[in-house]
Amino acid sequence: MVEQIFRFPFDAMASRCEIRLAAVDGYVAEELAQAAIAEVRRIERTYSRYRADSIVSRINAAAGRDRVECDAETLQLLAYADHLYRASGGLFDITSGVLRRAWDFRHARVPAPEELAPLLALVDWPAVQHEDGGIFLPRAGMEIDFGGFGKEYAADRAGALLLQGGVRHGYVNLGGDMRFMGPQLDGRAWSIGIQDPRKPDGIVASIAVSQGALATSGDYERFFDIDGKRYCHVLNPRTGMPVSHWRSVSVLAPLAVLGGSVSTIAMLKEDEGLSFLAASGLAYFAIDSAGQQYHHSISGDYAS
Repeated sequence: MVEQIFRFPFDAMASRCEIRLAAVDGYVAEELAQAAIAEVRRIERTYSRYRADSIVSRINAAAGRDRVECDAETLQLLAYADHLYRASGGLFDITSGVLRRAWDFRHARVPAPEELAPLLALVDWPAVQHEDGGIFLPRAGMEIDFGGFGKEYAADRAGALLLQGGVRHGYVNLGGDMRFMGPQLDGRAWSIGIQDPRKPDGIVASIAVSQGALATSGDYERFFDIDGKRYCHVLNPRTGMPVSHWRSVSVLAPLAVLGGSVSTIAMLKEDEGLSFLAASGLAYFAIDSAGQQYHHSISGDYAS
């Protein structure tokens, strides 16, 4: 039987999502896609800070009081968060989510230094105890938040399930964080548009991808502008202020979680982000605050 491409749009993690996959018929495609979608929803349910019954909420509620035992998956994510903290020189800190208490990007208001100061005192990943199968946040009010790589992790997990199910053509797209199971049916790469950070419906470049993952961090997801200055949701954990050097950074990597982490760290590193991207050895496409484009392609598949 001849395979064909099936498309499954859905909503998850506050994003528009889609799975495209090749299968011999709609029944097989539906079964494969629903298993992958269920995995995305499981990860959202387990790690969302917005759900009172999630492990993240239980850890945060116990801050300053109790140690929380964790399962193997959560311990693995905590270990990855620790790796990112070290790889970024302390800029990727999963305890920095508390800063959102001062920043509400639905309203154009810059918090005062006295608002940020008590929150910055709670941003302290090195103080967190996460050994021997559990985690303890030592100060009341501290929080962890896997939002910095949770969507990418879910894309990888969904893609892995589809690969295990025999899918060899298609991709998982979770709000722009993408994991590819293989090229189009005719062998051509997928052509993926990179959003213009200043034109919601505009494409600034296209990228040809067959395998691996593509992830983007940018200043256009949650933001407001005041007097011509953009304030975005990517916050420096040392100052509590938004980064401003990059409009967007897209990274091609073997896994979405790696691409997303590298793109976010590059955003956080501001003017040192380009040297960080170069040292990563990964393909990237970046646009700075002046609109200047920078890219490095391993396979030469960028096209403006």
